[in-house]
Amino acid sequence: MAYKITDDCIACGACQSECPTDAISEGDIYVIDPDKCIECGACADVCPVDAPQPE
Repeated sequence: MAYKITDDCIACGACQSECPTDAISEGDIYVIDPDKCIECGACADVCPVDAPQPE
């Protein structure tokens, strides 16, 4: 069960640099590759709007 970034994402980029597996990529909102996500929660810890949520 990987994390997923919700539509609440404000595309601030805080999560991308925290991901130890480079699973997060930039787009209209940031996106997490479920095959790379190790469910560590580092992205959720730094997100100012709580956009990354466990799927």
